[in-house]
Amino acid sequence: MSGFIAPVLNYAILAPIIVALAGAVIGVLVEAFASRSKRASLQLVITLATLFGSLFFVLVNRGKEVTDAAGGSVTFDGAGFLIQLAILIIAILGTLLLADEKNFTAVASALPGSIEEQEASAAGLRVTEVYPLFLFSVAGMLLFPVSTDLITLFVALEMLSLPLYLMTGLSRRRRLMSQEAALKYFLLGAFASAFFLFGAAFLYGSSASITLGGIRQAVVGGTGNNVFLLIGIVFLSVGLLFKVGAVPFHAWTPDVYQGAPTPITAFMAAATKLAAFGAMLRIYYVSFANAEWSWRPIIMVISIATMALGSLVAIAQRDVKRMLAYSSIAHAGFLLTGVYALTQNGLSATIFYLATYGLTTIGAFALVTLIRDANGEVTDLNRWAGLAKRSPLVASLFAAYLLGFAGIPLTAGFIGKFSIFSAAYEAGGKWLVIAGVLSSAVAAFFYIRVIVLMFFKDAVEDGTTVVIPTALTRNVVLVSGVATVLFGVIPQPLINFINTYSSFIR
Repeated sequence: MSGFIAPVLNYAILAPIIVALAGAVIGVLVEAFASRSKRASLQLVITLATLFGSLFFVLVNRGKEVTDAAGGSVTFDGAGFLIQLAILIIAILGTLLLADEKNFTAVASALPGSIEEQEASAAGLRVTEVYPLFLFSVAGMLLFPVSTDLITLFVALEMLSLPLYLMTGLSRRRRLMSQEAALKYFLLGAFASAFFLFGAAFLYGSSASITLGGIRQAVVGGTGNNVFLLIGIVFLSVGLLFKVGAVPFHAWTPDVYQGAPTPITAFMAAATKLAAFGAMLRIYYVSFANAEWSWRPIIMVISIATMALGSLVAIAQRDVKRMLAYSSIAHAGFLLTGVYALTQNGLSATIFYLATYGLTTIGAFALVTLIRDANGEVTDLNRWAGLAKRSPLVASLFAAYLLGFAGIPLTAGFIGKFSIFSAAYEAGGKWLVIAGVLSSAVAAFFYIRVIVLMFFKDAVEDGTTVVIPTALTRNVVLVSGVATVLFGVIPQPLINFINTYSSFIR
């Protein structure tokens, strides 16, 4: 019998993940030992320091290609660098939104409307546990797109998901809706994780390997069981498609986006898509590239259905967060065309789309937090009528984000859609492109409808106001707004940067 062999760990490559986990643990200790009055400021400083530390190590690792950073479980390459970089930028912006603690409940364990909750609110208490939970989720997101075995993929998936389930239920307003959203997200997420594990088991049965490279070798060599391979691909895809909100695994998205605290919705909509699509790209481009006959038709059908449903159902929404949720579903369909492409251009276009969409999304939700009345955020679209008369700047910025989502020229959204549709067309997906263009036209209708509502309808005096943003929220809006326009007008530097690094180690 051979003895136990300790795995060789490349701590430089793992440093961003380790720093994020260390920061989360320190945050937990702060919750346990720091006085309540100092927790919020301490947690904000720790979280930002942790994220900037992780960002530093990601930049240090730029250009490195490591095939085995943790016993065959982690591979770092150009695509992994780009995804981790984008996740950390989004996380830093998300942390600035978290600092507005008016979005979070006073006591998470109190019954909604109870005397305990009222007393805690009157005392100015707020949950600060959200910061370490946030960092745990970021650590999972950093690990997910660079994981190269099925077990590590599952661990990373759960690490990024479980804190999100908890944070979804921490909204200060509409507590019952928030808790219902958290429960739905948790239960459906548990089912999706089970499907993921079921698929992993079949892939192991097909290839006798849990690594992405081993599965690829079995596919290329034709030594695997094709029936088990097909079943494994289908069930593994269910877990991944759930995380990105693709049809028919999208039902959780509008309820969770609406019920969660808006900063958590912003982070979830932007960063989770980055991590999930990063892992999906690696799995399909590395392991399943030579089995495209088995999964490409499925991805095409799901992509078309996702684009169509997200765009059509969004028209009927009267809540801005639900509208953005269905918009997110439609964008998941657009991004799936990059997975279908299975080319270098498709990989680069998808990463560009993910990065710019994430920045636009977090900016849009940041502006949602500014529209309030005496009871908190106002998300009823009818009450956004005449917003331009109350605050021309906020209305103009939100219009710019909506035009970016619609893919109007001179926005980053246009460059992203043009690039990803071009890659899909080159790969033979002309029906995907046709469906994408038609869905974009439908989506443009409801985006422009909101713009008309804000600028050309009379304002109703119903107590709706635009609050002056804190310096932190102002920075989020500024960065995301500039990025939405800048990468639409001058996209080439970012495209060149992505093209330089967008590759997988096979």
